[in-house]
Amino acid sequence: MPNNNHNFKQILQDVKVMPVLVIEQLEDALPIAKALMAGGIYVIEITLRTKVALKAIEKISQEMPDIIVGAGSVNNAKLFEDAKNAGAKFMVSPGFTKKLLNTADRLDTPYLPGVATVSEAMQLQDLGYKYLKLFPAEAMNGAALLKSIYGPLPDLRFCPTGGIEKQTMQKYLDIPNVVCVGGSWLTPKELVNNKNFEQITKLTKKISRN
Repeated sequence: MPNNNHNFKQILQDVKVMPVLVIEQLEDALPIAKALMAGGIYVIEITLRTKVALKAIEKISQEMPDIIVGAGSVNNAKLFEDAKNAGAKFMVSPGFTKKLLNTADRLDTPYLPGVATVSEAMQLQDLGYKYLKLFPAEAMNGAALLKSIYGPLPDLRFCPTGGIEKQTMQKYLDIPNVVCVGGSWLTPKELVNNKNFEQITKLTKKISRN
């Protein structure tokens, strides 16, 4: 099964942290994206957990072409297609199914499937996948798991997400098979609700400079 998962080499180059955004209000979509971009982040993931998620992807992709917008929590083929039609440039899911793999192939869209075991990682490697999401990272002692996986599966690269915070991200980034981490700490709900987008930029700049 051919796939363009290897396109993540270009998508994730120079990416240390991929913000995982849960956008509740459509009016917040552009200010959040602009705040992150001002802080040096050009790749974001908008999870499809809210009613406005697809509209947010559409708005940012249309009005901010310099930022790469992906869709997260893509749990089925319909969501995959809906996100693609909204303008998402890549898809991320917590796990993977045969239908999702087939849809990624059919729509020729970069897809970052989630894994939680070595067997799942090996199964995707057999299909030509190199870039994978590890989820839920902290719940499964992900840093130790990724260090162990690196020996027998040195060609695979991971973006761990799930429970990772600013204080714990570096332990993942120091592992050779980790290309970036995903997390929501750059856009705390309190800052978004208070429209304090300048503080989001400040948080982002601190990450970018480290």
